[in-house]
Amino acid sequence: MRSWPLVIADHELLLRPFRFRDRAQWNNVRKVNADWLAPWEATRPALDFDSPLPTFYEMVRYYNKEGRALRAMSLGIWLKSDSEEKFIGQITLGGLVFGAYRGGHIGYWIDQRFSNMGYTTRAVQALTDYAFKELQLHRIEINLRPENQASRKVAEKSGYYYEGLRPRYLHIAGDWRDHLTFVRENPNNFN
Repeated sequence: MRSWPLVIADHELLLRPFRFRDRAQWNNVRKVNADWLAPWEATRPALDFDSPLPTFYEMVRYYNKEGRALRAMSLGIWLKSDSEEKFIGQITLGGLVFGAYRGGHIGYWIDQRFSNMGYTTRAVQALTDYAFKELQLHRIEINLRPENQASRKVAEKSGYYYEGLRPRYLHIAGDWRDHLTFVRENPNNFN
């Protein structure tokens, strides 16, 4: 099993943890894509004890802590060339549980300027392969909004099959939203 920081390369596509110096690219991509991502972004229900959202630096520290502890692996999706890496999205293998369950879930988003180019599907396939081969997970889920056809295509092209509906599963865009669950099981039987 590779240790943190995890880096997965697939030709010009690179999945790697965020660094403090990635802040400018992160902020720019998030700003440009605010409207594009808003319908799919997790929100938090209003509770008296909610704290403010973390800064970029706090987020990076948290992601690294979770990655080292093998609880979640949040990675930037980057296009690399000889001289630079261009940030185009994010993918997370979260909710990692070992023992009898041996599973987790994958979530992702992509910069609208790079949608429909196959990058998200490749990122999901690469992270799934890592999870099955290196972590020897048994089961991975992708949960998505029923109206998000682009995300559904990514799940299906990545070999995930539809398992069922989860009513009011996550707080998205200000309310509890239904999600479709897609699943993929490890073809290798680790007993």
